[in-house]
Amino acid sequence: MKNPFALIPEWVICVDSDNRVLENHAVIVDGATISAIVPWPEAHDHYPQIDLVELPGQALIPGLVNAHTHLAMNLLRGFADDIPLMPWLSEHIWPAEGRHVDPQFVEDGTRLAIAESLRGGVTCFNDMYFFPDTVARVAGEIGIRASVGLITLDFPSAWAGNADEYLRKGLELFEDTRDNALITCMLAPHAPYTVSAETLGKIRKLSDQLGMGVHIHLHETAGEVEQYLQTHGIRPIAKMAELDLLNTRLAAVHMTQLTDDEIATFANCGASVLHCPESNLKLASGTAPVAAMIDAGVNVGIGTDGAASNNDLDMFGEMRSAALSGKDKAGDAAALPAEQILRMASINGAKAIGLDAITGSIEEGKQADLAVVNFNRLELQPVYNPVSHIVYSANRYDISNVWVAGKQMLHNGEHLCFDESALIDNARSWGVRIRSGTV
Repeated sequence: MKNPFALIPEWVICVDSDNRVLENHAVIVDGATISAIVPWPEAHDHYPQIDLVELPGQALIPGLVNAHTHLAMNLLRGFADDIPLMPWLSEHIWPAEGRHVDPQFVEDGTRLAIAESLRGGVTCFNDMYFFPDTVARVAGEIGIRASVGLITLDFPSAWAGNADEYLRKGLELFEDTRDNALITCMLAPHAPYTVSAETLGKIRKLSDQLGMGVHIHLHETAGEVEQYLQTHGIRPIAKMAELDLLNTRLAAVHMTQLTDDEIATFANCGASVLHCPESNLKLASGTAPVAAMIDAGVNVGIGTDGAASNNDLDMFGEMRSAALSGKDKAGDAAALPAEQILRMASINGAKAIGLDAITGSIEEGKQADLAVVNFNRLELQPVYNPVSHIVYSANRYDISNVWVAGKQMLHNGEHLCFDESALIDNARSWGVRIRSGTV
């Protein structure tokens, strides 16, 4: 399809500051950007030569933003289920990663995960994993928008031998991607229990110097917080405050264990929270007090976490789980209405990773990162409120079309940039190797 073109859905769900839902409108895409949102067909005469993409009975939404994930862990989907977090990590995931994670593992897992993500309407992801250079390369080749985490740990891995090497390699990648319109980077220390205060101090200085965001797991479980308190005499959030890391550039993942004062602290400093409801539920990590955070003014985005702990990259499932678990946590059926949940899965996630000026909503001048939800199914009839339908009724298989920066990636539910049979065969071969322990 050549540019410019007009998308003409039944509804345009803008997710802008006014949460506009427009009917009888067209979204004009010119190059990589949204050039206009105009009434249709009244404005048709102004665009006499434009290609038309008519989408009756369908809703155009901003491409979803998966604000926290570990894409390559798609190759560990279902590898170790029904196990608490720390035994899951130390006895299963970390040993498996030690045996198998290399550039080829990350390339194949990332490619599989991006295909899954696009099928579900995701046009931007925020990743944290080993070999971030490979993640950036694969994302760039495919053409999806990516925030790539410059992973940092205090122990060695196949990617780096110590914290300084992690940071050095990460900064090289940051420099290499500066001119890539689709790829950005965030500093990504894994967690306070795997990254020392000394290393976190270096990361804070780099964040200040380069204006880079910081993406970290924080307050994921009660046991983690208690152990840190016993070891260091302080809760992890308080240590982050000591290190001057609580600011608008911080994106903290999970945050299930919070006091009222800690919620207020996050609201006052402008930090964001990346909520992963299904991973937290599956690992029995706890339920984040999302309604209380939002009421206090905290920006909250939604992520899937990795497929090893979820076991999918389905943002529609995350939206529904976030709404239902959040209402239960708040004890209030009116908490976290559908409009708020959709914002969490789009513009809020974009804000958390510093991309809200270019993606996350349908507005003139923003990048044409767009997805279409097809309501023309008996399971989705009748339609009273399309936003409520997206959160409570639709699923990722209802996505019909996806564009990233104006480039179509999915057409009528079919990938335009993947050989699905090859992806499936490759993933199966990895499953055989991992199951058998073969390196």
